[in-house]
Amino acid sequence: VNSQIYSRSGGYMGLSFAIPVNVAATVADQLRTTGKMQHGRLGVGIQGLTQGLAQSFGLPDANGALVGTVEAESPAAQAGFKTGDVIRKIDGVAVVDSTDVTSRVGNTMPGTKLKIEVWRDGKPVELAATVGTLDDTKVAASKPESSEARGKLGVSVRPLTPEEQKDGAKTGVVVEQVGGAAARAGIQSGDLIVGVGTTKIKTAEELKQQVDKAGKTIALLIERQGRQIFVPVRIS
Repeated sequence: VNSQIYSRSGGYMGLSFAIPVNVAATVADQLRTTGKMQHGRLGVGIQGLTQGLAQSFGLPDANGALVGTVEAESPAAQAGFKTGDVIRKIDGVAVVDSTDVTSRVGNTMPGTKLKIEVWRDGKPVELAATVGTLDDTKVAASKPESSEARGKLGVSVRPLTPEEQKDGAKTGVVVEQVGGAAARAGIQSGDLIVGVGTTKIKTAEELKQQVDKAGKTIALLIERQGRQIFVPVRIS
């Protein structure tokens, strides 16, 4: 379905853009059935694989999507997903990178059952997940806090869930997306940022305040796989 054209003058210049017919058909079917478009959701934070990550997980190649976070009480949590799982197949079809998961799940009708193969502890494991509904209101409401520290540091974070806090014993913010200075320093999706230097933080706003008043280099205290380490981040 043609949707746009490239033009400098308003006239057709021989280049157009189209929506794949299978995507258009899915939208049309949902509009006829429910009167609105619903996007599927699993409730995982994922990232692409590098050769180094693939080797560290004992994978034969770098195809797949690495699970960094699993939302509590989400379809993924109910299906048994764990942080560190690598999604390799969805309904028998190989996953090349993280965008495959996003597009396939997003275009799947909520309520659909999917067989998902993940790589865990050096071997494939099959999970059965029922696709949930992406709550656009919830996503929109979470964006302001998620983007608090993105400017200088380059991370999108979220607060800990009650289950993750372990009765208040754990504090900090969870990294959902990473880029810029943080990515160059090796910060990863799923890391728990506990503090900046010797100052502990509990919210995205506190993280932003500490980053804003820091110098050219800051030491982030993060927790990864149960171990706390300091990571130097150059933010100039």
